[in-house]
Amino acid sequence: MVKVFVQKYRSMPIQLRASIWFLLCSFLQKGVSMITTPVFTRIMSTKEYGQYGTFSSWLGIVTILISLNMYLGVHAQGIVKFSDEHEKFTSSIEGLTTMLASVWMIIYVLFRNFWNELLSMTTPQVLAMVVIIWSTAIFNFWANEQRLKYTYKALVIVTLLVSIIKPVFEFLLVVQSNEKVTARVLGWMIVDFAAYSWMHLFHLIKGKTFFSRKYWRYALLFSIPLIPHYLSATILNSADRIMIKEMIGEGESGIYNLAYSVAIIMTLFSTALSQTVTPWMYQKIKAKKNKEIAPIAYVSLIIIAIANLLLIVFAPEVIRVFAPKEYYEAVWIIPPVSMSCYFLFSYDLFAKYAFYYEKTKIIMLVSIIGAMMNIVLNLVFIRIFGYIAAGYTTLICYIIFASFHYLLMRYVCRNYCEKDYPYDTRIVLVISVIFILVGFFFLFLYTNTFLRYIVILLVVLTSAIFHKKIKYAVVTIVRIRKNDITNS
Repeated sequence: MVKVFVQKYRSMPIQLRASIWFLLCSFLQKGVSMITTPVFTRIMSTKEYGQYGTFSSWLGIVTILISLNMYLGVHAQGIVKFSDEHEKFTSSIEGLTTMLASVWMIIYVLFRNFWNELLSMTTPQVLAMVVIIWSTAIFNFWANEQRLKYTYKALVIVTLLVSIIKPVFEFLLVVQSNEKVTARVLGWMIVDFAAYSWMHLFHLIKGKTFFSRKYWRYALLFSIPLIPHYLSATILNSADRIMIKEMIGEGESGIYNLAYSVAIIMTLFSTALSQTVTPWMYQKIKAKKNKEIAPIAYVSLIIIAIANLLLIVFAPEVIRVFAPKEYYEAVWIIPPVSMSCYFLFSYDLFAKYAFYYEKTKIIMLVSIIGAMMNIVLNLVFIRIFGYIAAGYTTLICYIIFASFHYLLMRYVCRNYCEKDYPYDTRIVLVISVIFILVGFFFLFLYTNTFLRYIVILLVVLTSAIFHKKIKYAVVTIVRIRKNDITNS
């Protein structure tokens, strides 16, 4: 059996093998930290866990200001557009990132009292944050290069080592310190810097370029208009936790942060899948082969929907594993946040076209609208219904966010792809609506554990009995676009 498996694996094309490993690496990179959540919730109070959640929220926002998220946007696209000089492009973009991090570090040191009060953090925490942001950016530049060249062995080794060492080192520092939040943050910083900083030197040697007027100008013109977009998207992810802390308290923020942390476990799958297919999607868009994207996209949406439904179905049991009983209210937050993860993934599938054709101003406008809606809805409904309402405002905003980006994608395809639309609206709607209805159905079963298990058993038995028809239905969805191509 093992021999047959090895033979099949070796017979796979290098692109497929690499994609499998990239998917596993992306999952492993964040998956281990999620697995260790039960450990940290038991050695940190709800207040301390809330403070750490606030640090994570501010980290997402400050990352955009310091790094401009260039490893997500301009670099992922640029290494495809400038494939002949991708090493020079990468080393120059890293040079720009290093310069930006240095400037912001100086600005912080000169006005550290102001920034500490604004962020509600200590000086060691903020300094560690800047180093984490720089180190993470360097790693992601390097990982993008590995994906472009389908070289996965080094990425697997680095990811595996960091995924094991980081939580262990953080744990050792936390249990020995009275300042547990600072200890965990410093552990994070030390491991990231030690593991990733060498990659910057590696790219400088390969690309032989720290400053390139051409590439710095291209990166800044592409990235700066996207700052409101990235900030808005981060606000959608982070504003609720910050607002709960300020409006209700750090304890409730800690409970919400646990629920959010558990729910976004499924973003590990979606992020890993997205990072794996992104270079491939840009290559298809560049080659004007839009119709080849749809089958992969539909299967991806179904996979992400099923993964999130599994979490929703077993949310009460998951919370009991991840944290003690004082966190149990978090169970009511998991379904809407988990559903939000699905729409976050779908948005990314749609937004690739606007990114490729550099429609940054429209992207910015859509994102600002989504973020403003999230803040307003949180201000209104958290006061009325409490902190649990934040999960539902997040879901509403992500549905609107994904819908806007779908319309934007169609606008781009109409004007730049000769009306060659990659997705069938009906199929996307059917997958999404079924996902939402099933998710809320199981939410209403949380108060009756016996009935919930009966329904789970019936679903399992039905799936086993009709597995051939289910498989046929999935294959049919994938082939719909293929038939459309043949008939057109």
